[in-house]
Amino acid sequence: MGKFVMKTVKSGIKFDLKAGNGEIIASSEVYSGKASCENGIESVRKNAPVAALEDQTAEGFAQQKNPKFEMYVDKAGEFRFRLKARNGEIIAVSEGYKAKAGCLNGIESVRKNAPDATVEVLEG
Repeated sequence: MGKFVMKTVKSGIKFDLKAGNGEIIASSEVYSGKASCENGIESVRKNAPVAALEDQTAEGFAQQKNPKFEMYVDKAGEFRFRLKARNGEIIAVSEGYKAKAGCLNGIESVRKNAPDATVEVLEG
């Protein structure tokens, strides 16, 4: 089972969504406070299972409505995804994947893990 791990960083607080094996599958922006970070987690829980996939690596891709996962290639040539909420805000992003299949697996992992993931708060 997955879990959201909230942790304090220099400029605020952020979360990582980890799969059952402990791998980070998505991360948030840095929030100013704990409450807004918790709202971000709830947004991922709510939006991930119903989000459409917009494959921006495909030529002539079809634009999807929010909420959606946007899959794209970064400057380093790696595949990444970002999850956008209904209002168009980016609520979670992935690390880079060498292969498109790995990125698609990451999206499926977020869909599967986010709704029931527990929340762990790291102090310090």
